[in-house]
Amino acid sequence: MFDAARLKLTLWYLLIIMVVSIFFSTIIYRGLVTEIDRVTRIERIRVQGFPQLSVSSAFLDPDIVGELKRRIIIGLALINGMILVGSGILGYFLAGKTLKPIADMIDEQNRFVSDASHELRTPLTSLKTSMEVGLRDKNLDLAGAKSLISESISDVDRLQSLSEGLLQLTQFQQVADNFKLEEVSVKNFVGAAVKRVKVLAKSKNVKVGVDVKDFKVRGNGYSLIDLMVILLDNAIKYSPKGKIIVIKAEKSNRVINILVKDQGVGISKKDLPHIFDRFYRADTARTKSGQGGYGLGLSIAKKIVDIHQGTIRFDSRVGRGTTAVVSLPIFS
Repeated sequence: MFDAARLKLTLWYLLIIMVVSIFFSTIIYRGLVTEIDRVTRIERIRVQGFPQLSVSSAFLDPDIVGELKRRIIIGLALINGMILVGSGILGYFLAGKTLKPIADMIDEQNRFVSDASHELRTPLTSLKTSMEVGLRDKNLDLAGAKSLISESISDVDRLQSLSEGLLQLTQFQQVADNFKLEEVSVKNFVGAAVKRVKVLAKSKNVKVGVDVKDFKVRGNGYSLIDLMVILLDNAIKYSPKGKIIVIKAEKSNRVINILVKDQGVGISKKDLPHIFDRFYRADTARTKSGQGGYGLGLSIAKKIVDIHQGTIRFDSRVGRGTTAVVSLPIFS
């Protein structure tokens, strides 16, 4: 499909270029022929002194004039031929460059649909299987039914979590024109995010310490709260009970660096380059901790940071903890 579209676009480029080229070649030809006829007439008048003679009564040999016109036609044809060949090569290259972002977007969408379908299939299959087994069980009592419903609700929760993550990721992949960036207080959106994860932190007996001055950044308050919730949610999930998570904000040049430091299981070196990949889940310390998710959170976080023209990186050591560093432009 991409190759066919590329050829069609190349042909359109060639058609437009050649129409323009032939149009100007025609103008050039007519201009040169008119000039030849004018010079011929002037020469005829100058030599013979007959101003009443028509343009057709040329002093120059008509055969010479005709040969000169033919040479002009041949020269223009060669030039147009060279333009055709050159435009074909350059047009094919330009068509590839033009279509590449579209092809990448289509591939990304196809991968997104494929990955989402794969991830949705697992909980759906589990839910369907448990329901079928329960329906076939003739000895199913009230306690068993409640247990079955409890397991089903757990699968439904997983599906809900996945669907919400997919919707949120799609939202930040297709940012609307009305996505406004304005002056936002770091202290405010960090505080709001901490309140959102308060229940989760309490259930894990994890404390969250905040050391943030009232810096101002250029951003969208709601999406920055979502960003911090994702980072804090990860930090809490992968931290042992009784540990402390620290949030700091530092000013550096024209950016504010926001650090979220935990004392959790950490991320291995081989997993660090892939943590922003959609649906990527480490198969080492984090999975062994029993807190493996769908691998969407950090993909969403990366999209949010990109929208704000900032950067995000992770420094981590297995068994020692992880520090997420988000750099956002200062509001000016």
